[in-house]
Amino acid sequence: MIEEKMSVSFIIPVYNSEKTIEEIILSIISLYCEKYRVEIILVNDNSKDASEEICRKVAEKEERVILINLSKNFGQHNALLTGMRYASGDIVICLDDDMQNPPEDIEFLINKLKTGYDVIYGNYIEHRESLARRVGSAVNSIMATALIGKPRNIEITSFFAMKKFIIKEVIKYKGPYPYLPGLIFRATSKIGSVTVTHRVRKSGKTNYNMEKLISLWMNGFTNYSVKPLRFASLTGVITSLCGFIYFTVIIIKKLLNPMVPLGWTSVMAVILFLGGIQLLTIGLIGEYIGRMFLSVNEKPQSVIKEIIRKKVKEQK
Repeated sequence: MIEEKMSVSFIIPVYNSEKTIEEIILSIISLYCEKYRVEIILVNDNSKDASEEICRKVAEKEERVILINLSKNFGQHNALLTGMRYASGDIVICLDDDMQNPPEDIEFLINKLKTGYDVIYGNYIEHRESLARRVGSAVNSIMATALIGKPRNIEITSFFAMKKFIIKEVIKYKGPYPYLPGLIFRATSKIGSVTVTHRVRKSGKTNYNMEKLISLWMNGFTNYSVKPLRFASLTGVITSLCGFIYFTVIIIKKLLNPMVPLGWTSVMAVILFLGGIQLLTIGLIGEYIGRMFLSVNEKPQSVIKEIIRKKVKEQK
């Protein structure tokens, strides 16, 4: 009896990658189609270059490729979740569109996943990123460890593999602010890593600027943990206690020596400090409430303009 091939879905968010996306697709097909039943899902996040035209041509002639065009730029994590909803593989591989993740290394993730893990991240031997992106990744790692329980030995990257049941759990999230590590870490603790290569970009530059990185951090801060609110509450208690102690010291000094001036500078310093803490806490609470408001009003996670398959065109 011939053993049925394991099915593997590859999800690639596409944004302004006209010079690399076809090479990635062809590399995956040539490397893995003999061994696995391959499905490649391209999620075009409203690219501004010729990426859509290139992906469309490939999808129309290659039955293993599905192209999902989004109506606007929703961001990497939103695009990945959109692709996951159409993935049918026993294993799902997520990777970037810039060829920095060598397709040859995908096998390392699959083999490691077979040893009992539910999710495997590719940890880079050496990061080939800009300084700003490396700093952003470091901040993201610290935040994920402190707030959502990321194991310290796991590095969060955009190159990872998951089993199908994890995908089914992750796509239950319908909110407009997905943060994939938060969704993954609350679904399983069997998370591992494997060392992979990180290449220098062949062309272009990263699509993550500081604004997008901050937005990603805020998704992780406010969507998957109440620890920031608890920290704000703790800060308020400590600040109030310090203020009470300081007030007591001033009163005692004044009673012991009526000639001691109260001190305009110290009073102003305390007012400014307390005011800053209050504004910070109110802003944090406002961020939570604002996201709740947008979620209740069903702000879309993504909007699919069309789906392109070989000889099939579906409109939504």
